[in-house]
Amino acid sequence: MAEAMLAAATRGAGGAAADPVIELAGVRKTYRTGTVEFEALRGVDLRIDAGEYVAVMGPSGSGKSTLMHILGCLDVATSGTYRLAGEDVEQLDEADLADIRNRRIGFVFQQFHLLPSLSAWRNVELPLVYGQVPAPERRARAVAAMERVGLGDRLDNRPGELSGGQQQRVAVARALVGEPDLLLADEPTGNLDSVSTRDVLALLDELHAQGRTIVLITHEEDVAQRAQRVVRVLDGLVRGGGAR
Repeated sequence: MAEAMLAAATRGAGGAAADPVIELAGVRKTYRTGTVEFEALRGVDLRIDAGEYVAVMGPSGSGKSTLMHILGCLDVATSGTYRLAGEDVEQLDEADLADIRNRRIGFVFQQFHLLPSLSAWRNVELPLVYGQVPAPERRARAVAAMERVGLGDRLDNRPGELSGGQQQRVAVARALVGEPDLLLADEPTGNLDSVSTRDVLALLDELHAQGRTIVLITHEEDVAQRAQRVVRVLDGLVRGGGAR
């Protein structure tokens, strides 16, 4: 089910686009601590079609990271509807959601989240390990992903032996190794210098040109402007750019 679900978003009759990859309607997210409630999202409507490159922008505390977690099936909405390639996420069981997170969505985070004891290529292969891909294929695909991000000569280096920019490129390679339909990047340049930032953004541009759907979470205007469309989030609401 999960294997076919996002692929369906990119085809309809005669190959035309069908359902959007992402469609949110009235999505709310409330966090509770004892008797205290905080509404991080307050009724978000958002549509993202296959092949789009969308930046979600907002200041700290605006709700943009909460939105990313819901889009990536890392968290669930308190209310409202989230359809991923036409499927109501609330109707999927945990096995399907786990499969989507591992195979159909690539994640890139500000903090890299690399395992320090593993070499770069072994970090990259991890989604394939969880997906029970045979070892020889895992190695070949991890090496290809590393070469794709320009680190073919750093396969055996551990994260501590790499610069911040190189570590983020390893994280991008890991997100790409499963050939996901959707790439979610949460502040991917937040810990990088200007040169590494340009490299990572150029890589996202290349991936978008190849047809991938990319959602980039950022609070930086110059980073957001690299995308096709900017969605602005403030106080838990989409204030602009939510619909085509």
